[in-house]
Amino acid sequence: MTVYIGREASKLWKRICAETTTEINLLADSWKYILTGLIFQYIHGLAARGVHYLHRPGPTLQDVGFFLLPEFGQDKSYISETVFTFVFLSFIVWTFHPFIFKSKKIYTVLIWCRVLAFLVASQFLRIITFYSTQLPGPNYHCREGSKLARLPHPESVFEVLLINFPRGMTHGCGDLIFSSHMIFTLVFVLTYQKYGTKRCIKQLGWLIAVVQSFLIIASRKHYTVDVTVAWYTVNLVVFFLDKKLPELPDRTGGASFLLPLSTKDKDSKPKEENHKLLNGNSVDPADWRQRTQVNGKILDDANLVHADATAMNGA
Repeated sequence: MTVYIGREASKLWKRICAETTTEINLLADSWKYILTGLIFQYIHGLAARGVHYLHRPGPTLQDVGFFLLPEFGQDKSYISETVFTFVFLSFIVWTFHPFIFKSKKIYTVLIWCRVLAFLVASQFLRIITFYSTQLPGPNYHCREGSKLARLPHPESVFEVLLINFPRGMTHGCGDLIFSSHMIFTLVFVLTYQKYGTKRCIKQLGWLIAVVQSFLIIASRKHYTVDVTVAWYTVNLVVFFLDKKLPELPDRTGGASFLLPLSTKDKDSKPKEENHKLLNGNSVDPADWRQRTQVNGKILDDANLVHADATAMNGA
């Protein structure tokens, strides 16, 4: 038993080292995209913090979701955050599974390049939307009488740049249309829908996304329109960007990493191989031996000499 555990641990360590080397090589080529996506996460948080200074509390708007779903209240507001944290951490763990498991379909660096592209595009649209119109926040800390409903004028630029993380992210007001929690949730679910392998997890992901939508409304963190707009906006963003971005290489066959060929290379390669076959040459470009066709058979130089000798002896 001890020998088996030691052998499996050794295999796991070798797998982690090999995957780390591969991912580092990919990161060396893609670090600019990763860094840009991470920087925009800060910009998005900065924009949400900035709109809080513009927020003016007022009467809660009429909302069909508020009529249908009873309010959780401050004591149960943690429920939606707990579900979101579960989704967020689960997705991160899944993206790093190639380091552990032998069967893998994705590269961690490449999948995060794709995810960050979806997030940046959706968040950019979100910033434009919630700065266009500021709605009175329906959450308990954004209502009239709450000390957090209005932010005092900042004393310095550093106060704005620090964005009061993490409390400033969870107790913001004014950044309503559309829901940031649903952006992350839907991007993660859509990504796993395409690159995940477990059908039951895909179905569970969509179920959690629907439940999360109701929990956000019941917590009064967003209006129903915020969640609704997020559903079709994020899906459309992912749909169109997915067609523009280069497809990820498939690892299910256990092949080593190869960059996908361009369309031009894909078209020219079969033509080149067919041309070589018609001329009697090997597909291998390193093999330049001359081929000659004799009695319907293709012979190389060595076979040709043997055939000529046989013909002379027969004569």
